[in-house]
Amino acid sequence: MSIAIVTGGASGIGRAIATSLVRRGDTVVVADINADGARQVADRLNTLGQGKATAAALDVTDAAAVDALYRSVKDEHGRLDLVFNNAGIAIGGLAEELSLDHWNRAIDINLKGVVHGVDSAYRIMLEQGFGHIVNTASLAGLVPMPVGIPYTATKHAVVGLSLGLRAEAAPRGVKVSVVCPSFVDTPLLANVNPDLPATAMSGDAKNEIKKASPRLYTAEKLARDIVRGVDRNKALIVAPAHGRVAWRGVRLNPAGAVRVAQFAVSRIQSGRK
Repeated sequence: MSIAIVTGGASGIGRAIATSLVRRGDTVVVADINADGARQVADRLNTLGQGKATAAALDVTDAAAVDALYRSVKDEHGRLDLVFNNAGIAIGGLAEELSLDHWNRAIDINLKGVVHGVDSAYRIMLEQGFGHIVNTASLAGLVPMPVGIPYTATKHAVVGLSLGLRAEAAPRGVKVSVVCPSFVDTPLLANVNPDLPATAMSGDAKNEIKKASPRLYTAEKLARDIVRGVDRNKALIVAPAHGRVAWRGVRLNPAGAVRVAQFAVSRIQSGRK
């Protein structure tokens, strides 16, 4: 049985990860800025009769709050085995539509939120000599994804952070993995640019995204991929299969990948005329 924290656990990928962990008997802290949502998820998970779940209100942009939660879980249980730094938001729009507000929100949540979780979890895990940090990035952290470059930039940063830390952490007994999913059917796609100046991609972007990826992967399938990848200590967990194909294509032909991205931009721009 593992002791785990999942941020962004009230919905989407985070909720699916928490569910997979509880189903196998783990004790999970479901952390989310949406305190009511986190509590509802924890209550439902506790009906499964396998592992245990508790809820915690958490704003990942608050470094002190992140550290306090992670330390309290370690103190209560005597250890902290797994941390999933998963909370994030979707930012969409062409570069000229985006303001510094879009950039700053993406950096604060998608990047600094992960940094805060990594900083706290890594110090705890170094003290105890074991543990596994799992950071959620995106396929956008491996390929040139336009029409949302603040999101793309932060996800590239999370990939680099995770792989660099993995090299440092391995000799110290701490494992690090990074998750890079392609489009997944979650509420994130229906809430692009939350509480930010609107762009043409704001709000529910699922229909636009389904033009490029008609059969969206489910969060439940992705969670199974993630848990399996964590158990195997994979450095990069890329899913589903078409995401791995895209990643391979970028590595083999970076210029070609940019041309494919340009084609996607042209389709979006022509659709707005």
